[in-house]
Amino acid sequence: MSPTVDDIAGLAGVGPKTATLFRELGIDTATALLEYLPFRYEDLRFPTPAARLGNAPGEENAVGVVTGVKERRIRHLEIVELSMRDDGRDPFVAKWIGQRRFVYGRFRAGMRLFVRGRVERSFAGPVVNVTQYAMLGEGESYRGELVPVYRASKDLATRKIGAVVKKNLSRLLALVPKDTVPAAISESRGYATLREAYRAAHAPDTPEEAERAREQFIFGEFLALATAAQLRRAQRERDRDAWALRVPPGLLEEFCAALPFALTGAQRRSIADIWEDMTRDVPMNRLLQGDVGSGKTLVAAAAIVLASRNGIQSALMAPTEILAAQHAAKLAPLLLPLRIGVEAVFGSQPQRARTAATGRLGSGEAALAVGTHALLTEGVDFDRLGLVIIDEQHRFGVEQRARLRAKGSSPHTLHMTATPIPRTLTQSIYADLDVSILDELPPGRTPIETFAVRVSRLERVYEFVRANVALGLQAYVVVPVIEEGELELTSAVAEFERLKADVFADLRVGLLHGRLAPRDKDDVMQRFVRGELDVLVATTVVEVGVDVPNAGVMAVLDAQRYGLAQLHQLRGRVGRGAAKSYCILVYPDEASEMERLEILTRSTDGFEIAEEDLRLRGPGELAGTAQSGSGDLRLADLVRDFDIYRAAKDAAERIVSGDPQLAAAEHAGLRALLERQPSTRALLFSS
Repeated sequence: MSPTVDDIAGLAGVGPKTATLFRELGIDTATALLEYLPFRYEDLRFPTPAARLGNAPGEENAVGVVTGVKERRIRHLEIVELSMRDDGRDPFVAKWIGQRRFVYGRFRAGMRLFVRGRVERSFAGPVVNVTQYAMLGEGESYRGELVPVYRASKDLATRKIGAVVKKNLSRLLALVPKDTVPAAISESRGYATLREAYRAAHAPDTPEEAERAREQFIFGEFLALATAAQLRRAQRERDRDAWALRVPPGLLEEFCAALPFALTGAQRRSIADIWEDMTRDVPMNRLLQGDVGSGKTLVAAAAIVLASRNGIQSALMAPTEILAAQHAAKLAPLLLPLRIGVEAVFGSQPQRARTAATGRLGSGEAALAVGTHALLTEGVDFDRLGLVIIDEQHRFGVEQRARLRAKGSSPHTLHMTATPIPRTLTQSIYADLDVSILDELPPGRTPIETFAVRVSRLERVYEFVRANVALGLQAYVVVPVIEEGELELTSAVAEFERLKADVFADLRVGLLHGRLAPRDKDDVMQRFVRGELDVLVATTVVEVGVDVPNAGVMAVLDAQRYGLAQLHQLRGRVGRGAAKSYCILVYPDEASEMERLEILTRSTDGFEIAEEDLRLRGPGELAGTAQSGSGDLRLADLVRDFDIYRAAKDAAERIVSGDPQLAAAEHAGLRALLERQPSTRALLFSS
């Protein structure tokens, strides 16, 4: 079968085998190859004088004449050493070592060569360990170039990718689509045409030209992301069919009087933000972001109270039954003095209890439902659902969140997360949400003392755990994997068996992990909550939400496997009572992890830790930050390129405010891109 016009197999230099290798990289069309941009460049334009070789990091270029050749074979290795002199008559050595390098017997004195490689300094002068070379004709001056480097595979080298791009560049440039960045914005930022940007990315004349093209592509990616967020905001503003609630005089004072403790300043500010949103007929879409123990449930309770006083119902959805039950247990005593009852809707409920709860919700008799995914099922209906609260919102898919909101009529939505997102990322990851931050902890919380220790001291760690259990406290032992053989890490099952049989044979030890049946998980956790277990061996299933005030010690094994933000989340499972609490991070003796883990020993501020985690690991690896749309970023980095993002966000606001449907001719490219994305396509066709 002959290749189609855009098929990768139709390009010059691409036979059937090479086409298969390109497809394995996800490049199955010429258009895909055009968009497969280099990630860096090797600067082969200028040779370094021999006298300066070895002074710069990385690989260097040199040009010279061969003055001597030494060749030998040792076992399977070929070793070739060329004595050379550059144009300034300074000596250096070019060296090849390896199997089948295809250079043995190829060189002779008098040849003129270009060589490139990492340079070592020796008593005899600089030695270039050659990775690339080229023979130059007698008297030929060296004319180097800027060579693009593409992400390659084991069987398809970057050099082959570059050769195919170079051979077909004019054909590829004919495929350049309409620019997503409007011409006026491009011109104001000094960008070239999109065709010229692709040329500069694949075949730049200077590093500055390549960098400028890269910035242009990054701006385009951010503009699409920010425009999608602005369209979602604009759609909410157009809807205007939410319940516009009224805040009765004295409601905040009445709410505070029912509490056993005073609100923090951050809680008061967040409640004011939320109540203000709920008085509008535009549906609220707010994220309540707060560190472990900052009192998010209390703020959510204030939103529920306002909804109830206006005769509308609320639903709170949590990702696990343990967490949902915990919310119900916290909310019930807070709301009881305000005459609001809590209905629980769980998958494991007896049918009779479930039917009774759903009946009261459907009739409007019940003001609040707290549950899990069970709230999404058929048969769970509401009379006047006007407030949806989604806890740990990143644990639910976009579709699941939408299904809960669909059970009401444009309900106000409050998202909550205990994962501190760095402030530098908040306005980009959650660009279509308003954000309230709880950055104060309630008074009376005892700070958690954190230590980082090598695994050779693990038995000392367990002695410390035993001493705290003897004082009446409970402990967590957190491990990264469930079964042995997974990445050679400590397994929950094996460590549980060892602790139960040997280390803590006289204590009550439990096991909790994600492969247990929901009923078994709940049983283990409830036994720990009731104090029937002294030590709980668990995976990160305990990371979010589980609240056991008597838990005073946590040991995290293989702590080097976690990000700082996730370790901070785990640490938040202790320190929830009045007793002094401890977190011990255990890492391998040979791992150079002390400096990174010491950040946690110095700080208990989740936002500070998240910023440091972001710096060390990058945005894509942060727990809980994956959002629809952010996966479309190929070149852009929200941290490194944050200034470019802000400029793109400003441009997106101007575009959507002046042309909410992107109907103008200058927005055709941007509209075409967003129409290809299911998450934004519908927004362009809504009224």
